[in-house]
Amino acid sequence: MYTVGLTGGIACGKSTVASLLRARGIPVIDADQVSREIVSPGEPALDEIARSFGAHLLLPDGTLDRKALGALVMGDSAVAREERKKLERITHPRIFRRIGEQLQAHAAAATPIAAVEAAIMVESGNHKSYSALLVVACDSAVQLKRLMDRQGFDAETAAAWVATQMPIAEKVALADAVVHNNGSREDLELEVSRAWAKIERKLAT
Repeated sequence: MYTVGLTGGIACGKSTVASLLRARGIPVIDADQVSREIVSPGEPALDEIARSFGAHLLLPDGTLDRKALGALVMGDSAVAREERKKLERITHPRIFRRIGEQLQAHAAAATPIAAVEAAIMVESGNHKSYSALLVVACDSAVQLKRLMDRQGFDAETAAAWVATQMPIAEKVALADAVVHNNGSREDLELEVSRAWAKIERKLAT
């Protein structure tokens, strides 16, 4: 089975591209959804986060206060980077393992190709484990505006979130195909068709 890593910058449109791939009949595993599952009540990762960062990060119903945790690890300060690394040591091995299990299930079902959508795939080095890499990119001004509109952030907070990730140009440089998402939905659909055709040509060689 071929596997395609789907990544890009925050607010560049990875999830929309994932939905367009699913409409083509391509299964897409959402790493963000997996990350939510592995910190749900009863999961070992949630207990470890509470021990490492403090029980105050648990809401009254026992679920993780993701907004409060995000505030701890957001940004490019030395403290935020260290806290983010600590969180990743807890969550990443579990996320990778569960994604691997889902890919194995697709392979066992003779699925010809499957994709994995993840924000920090390149940063973690996990992109190397896939047959091809598809990157979703947009201009920095578009990225910041989308993040501000989507999350209600001011410009400074939006820029801090963007700073937690690798510059999009570095991801583009590693990509087998790039989806440029600066325009309309119709433009994006054409970009996905063009980029996916390029992925298919690479996998066919």
